[in-house]
Formats: sequence, C-alpha cells, structure tokens
Amino acid sequence: MHGHTRAGEIEDGVRDKTATVVEHLGRVTGYATNIGFFFHAVSETNDGTKALIGAAKEIAGPGILVPTRNHDLFTWCLNHNMKLVQQMTLMTVGLYCEPMGTYLPSVLY
Repeated sequence: MHGHTRAGEIEDGVRDKTATVVEHLGRVTGYATNIGFFFHAVSETNDGTKALIGAAKEIAGPGILVPTRNHDLFTWCLNHNMKLVQQMTLMTVGLYCEPMGTYLPSVLY
C-alpha cells in the first residue's frame, strides 16, 4: 500500500501487542500498528479503516491524523464524536508515494 516496506513498524506493533488487522471475506485487507499519533494504519477501503478505529481500545497519544481530503473518513470521525483539534500539512523529504487505499499517517515516518 505504501510503495515501500513498513516492516520494522509492523514488527514493533506485533511485539508490543498493539497491531491489529481488518479482514473482509477471510482476507486481510488492512492493518494498524496502533491507533494514535505516532502509529499508522492502512486499509483497502474506508470501511476497513473505520473498523480499525472503531475496534481500538483507546487512542494512543494526543489523537489520530486523518487526511481531511478523505471526506468520507473525516466526516465519519466527526459523526462519531471526534473533534478536529489541529489542522496539519503532510510534508515529505524525497519521493512520496500516496498509499493505495485509505490511511492514517504517523508523525514519525
């Protein structure tokens, strides 16, 4: 989904028992290293990302980063009592590949 490996972060999530997956029709269609500011999540669909957020026991850290250009996911969050606290801009160094599917970015990577 990212166009590059995130294996180290996934291994950390598995080791720390914070990683989760979402399945559809018996196939893994997304994962989260955790739900929070310093973690990332990806899914093939918005429904998968919503399931990852909804299944989280808590939000780790000060909140989550939701790309506001993903109107469906952003409004779903607002409709589920989440609040926009701070608008941020995604910035990268070097080549950036937009993940295929939906995602919650991390501030770390």
